[in-house]
Amino acid sequence: MTRTRRIATEEAFATAEQMQAIERVIAGGQRDADSPFWSMMARGQSPFAQRVMRQLLDVEGERLEIMDAYGVDMHVLSLTSPGVQTLPADDAVSMARRSNDLLAAVIERHPARFAGLATIAPQAPKDAAREIERAVTQLGFNGVMINAHTNDAYLDEEQFLPIFEAASALGTPIYIHPRAPSSGMAQPYLKYGLETAIWGYGAETGLHAVRLLVSGLFDRFPTLKIILGHMGEGIPFWLWRLDYMHRHGSGRPALERTITDYFRDNFVITTSGMHGPEALRFCIELLGSTNIMWAIDYPYQETPGAVDFLQTVEIAEADRANIFHRTAERVFGIAPVNP
Repeated sequence: MTRTRRIATEEAFATAEQMQAIERVIAGGQRDADSPFWSMMARGQSPFAQRVMRQLLDVEGERLEIMDAYGVDMHVLSLTSPGVQTLPADDAVSMARRSNDLLAAVIERHPARFAGLATIAPQAPKDAAREIERAVTQLGFNGVMINAHTNDAYLDEEQFLPIFEAASALGTPIYIHPRAPSSGMAQPYLKYGLETAIWGYGAETGLHAVRLLVSGLFDRFPTLKIILGHMGEGIPFWLWRLDYMHRHGSGRPALERTITDYFRDNFVITTSGMHGPEALRFCIELLGSTNIMWAIDYPYQETPGAVDFLQTVEIAEADRANIFHRTAERVFGIAPVNP
């Protein structure tokens, strides 16, 4: 039996420059809901923090060894959250460019093993749009990564239209990755450390995506593709209610289609960090496996569990192949091995 190709689509790396910048921001007194996690990581306060920091910075050594050990063919790489989005605009623009150049060089050395999502600075939307164009047309990147809110501003706000205009014109998908909740919603999450992946990341990113869904963005850009990790950040389980309440509510923009229609046509989800078979089968039934991609969430999640989950879960083999590689090939423009 031929082994199915495995493309992992939410795989983080870091640069020393990025980590030093995050440390400077925290040392300078900036406090947001991301700060406790990154303070812990920077200080190496646990075996988890020490391992993750080592693996974020080691792109071509241990990472490739782990990929080989567990039969992972390709990582779609992106600069780890929060990217450059906590920095002053000018610093963020220049660091995004340098990070993309570094990633492009890594991909050039390992074109069969790595693809890339561009880092941008949403706090400078016109510069971000120019960097999308450069990353796609000159560096050959496969999409864009945005880490949720920037300076507590959400992407449905008018200032960010240049980003969507550029992505839509180029046919470039945008992956909206979590970060901790914005300042207006963070406080209730902090008591028990709920601002991180246990709950806050999904709540924040799900809110972000719902704002896009109800904003009318997809009437304006009908071919735009948005990617959400973690089995869709809860949205698939709420689609019926979102449609119902949108029909019976007021104070929101009129939409040409239902929210479910937009989600099925304009969104793709990944399995990153979500290994529940019942949830996966529900999403296949609701969205179709052609709208689902496999992801590990390396190095925050460990590779063996992610491989074993999708390799052994009881689903149709055609669905398994779609999720392991075919959807990623289509969405990111990755050449099939056997076209």
